[in-house]
Amino acid sequence: MTTSSPETDLGRTRRARRIGRALTEAHPDAHCELDHSNALELAVATILSAQCTDKKVNEVTPKLFVRYPSAADYAGADRTELEELIRPTGFYRNKTDSLIKLGQALVERYDGQVPGKLADLVTLPGIGRKTANVILGNAFDVPGITVDTHFQRLVQRWGLTTQTDPVKIEHEIGALFPKREWTMLSHRIIFHGRRVCHARKPACGACTLARLCPSYGTGPTEAAASAKLLKGPRARDLAVAAGVDPALVPQQAVVAEAP
Repeated sequence: MTTSSPETDLGRTRRARRIGRALTEAHPDAHCELDHSNALELAVATILSAQCTDKKVNEVTPKLFVRYPSAADYAGADRTELEELIRPTGFYRNKTDSLIKLGQALVERYDGQVPGKLADLVTLPGIGRKTANVILGNAFDVPGITVDTHFQRLVQRWGLTTQTDPVKIEHEIGALFPKREWTMLSHRIIFHGRRVCHARKPACGACTLARLCPSYGTGPTEAAASAKLLKGPRARDLAVAAGVDPALVPQQAVVAEAP
């Protein structure tokens, strides 16, 4: 019986880059799924997204953004009114507290503007390192890696890191890719986690990363069973890319909300 030798650092980097290229091909539509038009709106939407789907947040924010267009508006918000507007996102009392305090901090320390530096962002109420990287990458075009639950799960499944601390994961994965790719890499990994590589039952048999993934077989490998697990408007395109008959993808998968 032969055993494969451990993967070298260079081998892991090369495999990571191949994974990155495969994700680029599989998810050309990857983007930040929280609707926003400026840094403040993105900060607010990201705070609301905790323990809530992006789809639900996007249903709530249009009225919210009209009612509170500036940091000063959040700073002076009527708590009851704000709670009612964001109630559908869950944990609305805590989130209301964060939004009011965020508005106050921005007015007091940054002239009402969201700062464009990580060191400043992480000092603000409701904004941790993950949220800060989302804001930097999508509102300021400053490359950042967003280690959410999907990102962490996938890079561990791919054997790119054994770390469990999000900051350590961020640094370890960041070292495998050019900095300019970090923001879009994050979007593509999150897209893949929502549409293909699900937590409980990944669509292994309909995944374009199958040959690069040491966890292949965690989910079903048969084409028919895997195709049914694909989600999102491009589910049939994902099947085709993996060499699976797109007719095996049910219509409800195409219109399903990516979790």
